[in-house]
Amino acid sequence: MQPKPGAVVFAKDPARVARFYEVIAGLSVVQVENGHVILESDVIQVVVHAIPQRVADSITIASPPELRDERAIKLFFPVASLAEARDKAPALGGGLSPEKKEWEARGFRASDGYDPEGNVVQFREDAAS
Repeated sequence: MQPKPGAVVFAKDPARVARFYEVIAGLSVVQVENGHVILESDVIQVVVHAIPQRVADSITIASPPELRDERAIKLFFPVASLAEARDKAPALGGGLSPEKKEWEARGFRASDGYDPEGNVVQFREDAAS
């Protein structure tokens, strides 16, 4: 079997961050063990991995979280509806930018957002939606 493309997201609270991606990006939890949660769809795997406790103890996650927007990588995920994702995200500790900040390109409509620990991610819906 060919491995799926994917990403590792390091988190202070892996269960909370995994729940965010499960609900908002429509990923399914396939394994939980030893400080990590593996989520998948038909085409991607995301591993939410616990930050070592000695490091996690030095990290404070504000509410809402401080955005980690100056990183070299930004993940993006397809969603059925940006509006629905925007509505659900706050209850899961994350958020999406306001609708007025959405943009279109190459057949999709996109919005930046963030997960419960401030990791900036992008969500995309089919522009025909």
